[in-house]
Amino acid sequence: MATSGADTENLKFTPLNALHKELGGKMVPFAGYEMPVQYPTGILTEHKHTRAAAGLFDVSHMGQVRITPKTPGADPAKSLERLVPGDLVALEVGRMRYTVFTNDAAGILDDLMVNKRANDLFVIVNAACKEQDVALLTSGLPDCTVEYLPDLALLALQGPEAVAVLSRLNGAVSELQFGQGAEIKLGPHACFVTRSGYTGEDGCEISIAASEAEAFARWLLSQPEVKPIGLGARDSLRLEAGLCLYGHDIDTATTPIEAGLNWTISKRRRAEGGYPGAAIVQQQLASGVTRKRVGIQPEGRAPAREGVDVLNADGAKIGVITSGGFGPSVDAPVAMGYVETAFAAAGTPVQLLVRGKPLPAKIVTLPFITKRYAKA
Repeated sequence: MATSGADTENLKFTPLNALHKELGGKMVPFAGYEMPVQYPTGILTEHKHTRAAAGLFDVSHMGQVRITPKTPGADPAKSLERLVPGDLVALEVGRMRYTVFTNDAAGILDDLMVNKRANDLFVIVNAACKEQDVALLTSGLPDCTVEYLPDLALLALQGPEAVAVLSRLNGAVSELQFGQGAEIKLGPHACFVTRSGYTGEDGCEISIAASEAEAFARWLLSQPEVKPIGLGARDSLRLEAGLCLYGHDIDTATTPIEAGLNWTISKRRRAEGGYPGAAIVQQQLASGVTRKRVGIQPEGRAPAREGVDVLNADGAKIGVITSGGFGPSVDAPVAMGYVETAFAAAGTPVQLLVRGKPLPAKIVTLPFITKRYAKA
């Protein structure tokens, strides 16, 4: 999800920092943390391993937040709807929902996952945005207690074998559907487990006490299906799955409708509004937008990176790439970006201005791979 500048003097460390180095991780600054971009086997191998078996990702840099009622009658779900367009009141206990914080111009301040539990909302926000997000929640929800949880680590186990591995510790994991979460004990560890992830694969995210994270990670890595995966493969996996990266594909200059996130806004929320920028979202839903997020497939083998201009057949600029690279699963370059709506239809030929040279490409339907989520 979000990245930030490479300030190497004030980097923070996740509870697995020493383990990453022991495993030969190549450490880089990311969202204010020292994180592994890859391990000795390399990004291509890590990517393919996640699609084939189970990859272990350290996402402990993300912010974990608990929201509980402060005043009598307060409903955290209803209160949080003042800040996001997602339908949280209708969310059942044990379910999770993807949504976004918006500003008065309907720009996206961050994207987040909201889990509805019996006595609270458990929210995951991006690492680079978590301080501003906690401040926004605290000021915007005066009837609720907003508690940042720095003593928790977060691990993601992704891939077709991920649930089978976790089920060796507790079979209750296999009973979860994608988008569900529960308090589950994994061996000696009390965890909050969600069947979720950001790779397009089945898998789980596990919130666990920071003091227990390394022991748990070592057990996972002792399983034959599991290998450690760095930021590089995490990025290529989510790009193939057509998933947005905050600060790149979505930001304060992007609305949910331009980003193709209409599906996150229910019929009730579209009609009622009640969140920052709601009138703009309603207008865009009714009248359309001038630009849209699309998939872009370059011809040949050369990838087109973020910032590359997208041109029409006449050489006029019609958009820009926001994420791009090589897709190991499709064995071809893949990209996402924004183009003028008139050129957003799948199959539209475009050109990508790579190092001053226009290269042929076409607009394609996202995602680039078939998502393999576990649903009933």
